[in-house]
Amino acid sequence: MTSAEPTATSELRRLDAYAALPAVDSFARLTDAALYAALPDDWVLGLADIVQSTEAIAQGRYKAVNTAGAAVIAAVANRLGTQQFPFVFGGDGAGFALPGEHEGLARHALASVAAWILDDLDLAMRVALVPVAAVRAAGHDVRVARYAPSSHVSYAMFTGGGLRFAEAEMKRGAYAVAPGPPGARPDLTGLSCRFAEIRAARGVILSVIAVPGPSGSASAFAALSQALLKLAESSEAGRPIPEEGPEPVWPSAGLELEARAARTGTGSLAAARTRVVLRALASFLIFKTGWRVGRFDPARYRRQLVENTDFRKFDDGLRMTLDCTPALADRIEALLDAAEAKGVACAGAHRQTSALMTCFVPSPVQGDHIHFIDGAMGGYAAAAQALKRHA
Repeated sequence: MTSAEPTATSELRRLDAYAALPAVDSFARLTDAALYAALPDDWVLGLADIVQSTEAIAQGRYKAVNTAGAAVIAAVANRLGTQQFPFVFGGDGAGFALPGEHEGLARHALASVAAWILDDLDLAMRVALVPVAAVRAAGHDVRVARYAPSSHVSYAMFTGGGLRFAEAEMKRGAYAVAPGPPGARPDLTGLSCRFAEIRAARGVILSVIAVPGPSGSASAFAALSQALLKLAESSEAGRPIPEEGPEPVWPSAGLELEARAARTGTGSLAAARTRVVLRALASFLIFKTGWRVGRFDPARYRRQLVENTDFRKFDDGLRMTLDCTPALADRIEALLDAAEAKGVACAGAHRQTSALMTCFVPSPVQGDHIHFIDGAMGGYAAAAQALKRHA
């Protein structure tokens, strides 16, 4: 570890201090607590999750659920004018952290997203803002690190138990943010869902969640995480997206969701649909032909898409979406069962045959487009249900 990296006692103050944190390019190193910096007490945690997501999944609406979770991140990023803030995508929700000076911005973004999701997606989302000071007063901590899967993007990793505590507080009704009035609309520029489901190449798309158990030490959980990552990096597993990127499809099942996200102000949904369909058709033709259009190079974009994809993360635990063989899925689940039996972890896993991608692309000619991956048939939400049954 270099002297420039954050230590266990370092603390962030302003948002630009987060962006200045040295980015870790090896995911396996993120089990090292010394790489995480403490958030100050005057920061706030924004939380969101879909109410009754299990029912929505049963109705085949997981693409809408994923879109709702990603919308929180897009709305905050667009109001801030930057993606350089700590956030995490959770499948049926999201979390983020901002300095107290941006609390009003965060509150407005959460309220407007909750209103839009109810109006346009017919889903209920609970949202909350929890002060970091309240998290620490309850005996937890919030520490962050930056992981850079490529030279273009970075994602926040969280440790300390504070994010899990804040989510539990939200679910019991504390620190709630009221949804905005009907018709309130967030700025969701760049949010898209054009790719079809991505079929498993090795047989299984495995969604995994593991969090520290009631009697395990931090070192024991770190060892478990390292063992899981070693299995995930074997020849029997890989990222749930082809090396050449997902194939473009026409028409995309996500066009209606994108149109609803693209509608602004009092504009009509029909006009938004027309704009989105024309843009998506042009995009499909460009990707199919491979033609460069101005500064946009489809081959470069697809390479960046693969590199930038967010398919594993730490948010007070380990989450992964893997394309793996059934035999490796068996070994991962056996390892999780053994860790649960020892109290080292509480865990949940869910198998499916394909993955979903939800994208936030502020500019197609810049390299900083971000792509969230989840299982297509329940994903992290189903894994979380399994975790609750085991806890």
